[in-house]
Amino acid sequence: MEERRLEIIHECKRQEESCLYTSTALFSWMKEVRRWRLLFIVLPIVAGAIAGAKILLKNESFDGVTAVAALIAGLFPALFKALDLDVSVATISDSANRFKTLQDRFRQASRIGATKELDDFEEEFKALMMRMDDARSASPPTPERHFRKAQKKIKKGDMTFDTVPSE
Repeated sequence: MEERRLEIIHECKRQEESCLYTSTALFSWMKEVRRWRLLFIVLPIVAGAIAGAKILLKNESFDGVTAVAALIAGLFPALFKALDLDVSVATISDSANRFKTLQDRFRQASRIGATKELDDFEEEFKALMMRMDDARSASPPTPERHFRKAQKKIKKGDMTFDTVPSE
């Protein structure tokens, strides 16, 4: 095979791997953000309801409970914002899906696109790299801990398909 074609195939495989790690990290982050959002939205609502129950409960023994509940109801939304947990789940999800799609496209380019004429194959690669640049520029910066989780998950074999032919 021509040297140029082999270099493009190699780069497609490298980009496929990059997309695998990025999408896996983004999906991991998205799950975490969903859990935190649920906690930071539901807990203040419940705490507010408990604090509001003071009106119905004239018993002074509930004063401490209602004070703590009111504190949580008022403090948690501010903490949510201060900790920057209001990251858009939709944005993370969109980015994860873009990288997952690009992963598939780079794999297809390295295996199927490589059989095309070199000029056509090179154009396909350039178009994919433009999409990759767009995906990177639109993606929020992923916390490092999620890349480490992605590395462990991938190395464990969780993301390996049984139908992929051996190299």
